[in-house]
Amino acid sequence: QVQLVESGGGLVQAGGSLRLSCAASGRTFSRYTLGWFRQAPGKEREFVAAITRSGGRTFYADSVKGRFTISGDNAKNTMYLEMNSLKPEDTAVYYCAAKDSSVYYNIPIQYDYWGQGTQVTVSS
Repeated sequence: QVQLVESGGGLVQAGGSLRLSCAASGRTFSRYTLGWFRQAPGKEREFVAAITRSGGRTFYADSVKGRFTISGDNAKNTMYLEMNSLKPEDTAVYYCAAKDSSVYYNIPIQYDYWGQGTQVTVSS
């Protein structure tokens, strides 16, 4: 079992930056794939970014490529999402997720564990 806790959300103006953190406890997940998803009101949960822990490969949704950076700290069992040049359309609840696999996934149902989410609001 893996427990995930997100932090770092908040209110920011368009063009600003935020860094989200996802702390994991329970089983070590050195071979897990970790992902960030987001869900805006009235919309489905969508893929944002993922990192394969075994190889450290990263993947991004086209909408955030070049603005967001996903990274992980194995020693701290923590994953990060650095978000720059934020836009109002980035407003959503952001969730971290873990998959007991070393393979990349970008569909929510493929992930085994989820955090409770953290709200990100970008004002125009």
